[in-house]
Amino acid sequence: MTLQQLKYVVAVADKGTISKASKELFVSQPSLTNAIRELEKEMNISIFNRTNKGTVVSQEGEKFLRYARQVLEQASLLESAFKGNVKQKKSFCVSTQHYSFAVNAFVDLIKKYGEDEYDFSLRETETYEVIDDVAKMKSELGIVYLNSFNEKALGKIFKSNNLKFTELFTANPHIFVSTSNPLANKKSVKMKDLAPYPYLSYEQGEHNSFYYSEEIFSTEERLKNIRVTDRATLFNLLIGLNGYTVCSGVIDSSLNGENIVSIPLDKEGVMRVGILTHNDIIQSEMAQYYINSLSKYINVE
Repeated sequence: MTLQQLKYVVAVADKGTISKASKELFVSQPSLTNAIRELEKEMNISIFNRTNKGTVVSQEGEKFLRYARQVLEQASLLESAFKGNVKQKKSFCVSTQHYSFAVNAFVDLIKKYGEDEYDFSLRETETYEVIDDVAKMKSELGIVYLNSFNEKALGKIFKSNNLKFTELFTANPHIFVSTSNPLANKKSVKMKDLAPYPYLSYEQGEHNSFYYSEEIFSTEERLKNIRVTDRATLFNLLIGLNGYTVCSGVIDSSLNGENIVSIPLDKEGVMRVGILTHNDIIQSEMAQYYINSLSKYINVE
């Protein structure tokens, strides 16, 4: 087993096909295929299942890839430490639900560690994907929330994937509305006040269970529902349609604009927003810096 072979299998897993990985690695497809098959033979496992639709990571391959990513990361650290004049491209990935403070901290990270070459990823994505990214070690960190409704279900998923949830802060429920919304000047609102307005929430794709919802009180019945996939669209619709979304209340006008306000919602419930990590990974210096940076942008009522 060589580091090169480990790089090959990680590339194929990330790209999804042998052809895409070969282009990324500047290696011929036959050479790449042979190297992976030799590794599978040596380790006595099938890392990938070959199907008509492409190359799919097998169940035992998922476990192998977790360790492969760690080995490659440690090898990179060794080279950085002992190859004095050789610069290593820094890499870091965080997966998160749609939070502006996650973006702010990511900017700080790049300013701190971004040099001539780097490869950083910020994935604002579905809740299931956040969990899956950390479980498969594609992302070093995840950012999700728990509450009394989803905690038991998600806790089981965390445990089965050897993940740990560490609370960052707790927040009482708020709504985001545009400054032109008739509710904008209220000191607080009740659920009945929201009935005339469209409710905006994030689409969770194939895993659209209430437990995966990014919005607290996801089981509430609402007459008008709009689901979106990205934060920019959600805020545009808040303004254009006088819609609302239920959230933690943490807002950043530099990212979300001056036309969005946060208003406390008079309903019992607490959001526990926190960091998701894999128990088999030792946090990198960049991960620790990112977590520390998050605290600068968290201001809740």
